[in-house]
Amino acid sequence: MIHALASEMKLEAVTTEYRGHAQDLGRQAAESKDIELVVALGGDGTVNEVVNGLLHQGPAPDRLPRLAVVPGGSTNVFARALGLPNEPVEATGALLDALRESRERTVGLGIAAGTAGTEDEAVPSRWFTFCAGFGFDAGVIGRVEQQRERGKRSTHALYLRQAVRQFLDEPHRRHGMITLERAGEDPVSDLVMSIVCNTSPWTYLGNRPVYASPKASFETGLDVLGLSRMSTPAVARYATQLLTSSPEKGPHGKHALSLHDLTDFTLHSKVPLPLQMDGDHLGLRTSVTFTGVRRALRVIV
Repeated sequence: MIHALASEMKLEAVTTEYRGHAQDLGRQAAESKDIELVVALGGDGTVNEVVNGLLHQGPAPDRLPRLAVVPGGSTNVFARALGLPNEPVEATGALLDALRESRERTVGLGIAAGTAGTEDEAVPSRWFTFCAGFGFDAGVIGRVEQQRERGKRSTHALYLRQAVRQFLDEPHRRHGMITLERAGEDPVSDLVMSIVCNTSPWTYLGNRPVYASPKASFETGLDVLGLSRMSTPAVARYATQLLTSSPEKGPHGKHALSLHDLTDFTLHSKVPLPLQMDGDHLGLRTSVTFTGVRRALRVIV
């Protein structure tokens, strides 16, 4: 892949050596006057780091280097949502074609920050490309990361096992701790989990796309799916709806909240809850403010 890319451009290949290294490289690229394109080969976590490096001083699509993604992880949601093949060599060929034909688009992204006036206000802001989660699904991500640190491979079966364990151990599944607040609207309280989507689908199980918020798009603000009950029957119902979801229909029902094209909103919790962005567990938070930023970054497609 490096040879193929180097045949079309002057290329410097760097292998990441530690967590946060891709972010450092993205920052260096943003500050360079000579770099026009950053190609990220890796999973969604690597892409997230590169994006946060590129945007460390904020979005400037006309000034910053463009981003190209070669999928090299287990799920590769961002690359696949852009329409790229899920196989690295095929994706490299598609990107070379796109570069020759000058095909690119400017996508919107999400950013999350600690909420002013709360104990989390000093938490640094962070960009995400396709999703964030507060509560249950972030707890599942945390469990998966613990298993990976013990040497387990990241597979869909591992995620499903940890989801079951998270459900069995979830202390707030009947009475949610999360409240969603947005300007000009009444708060929505007692949510057990909240999934924030910047695009659709939300994730993939193998080759099957899963749509938590089917209307979510790189061209709009952020979408939210919130669940206010996670009893056994409710979980069975919503899990079935997710597995059978489509671009036209996602989870729905009396205990499901679906919001589309939000620009600014805050999620508060009565107790510290796990937070994840683009599949990376970021620890426990009590309050997170989300912003949808249109036209944040140019990507090669």
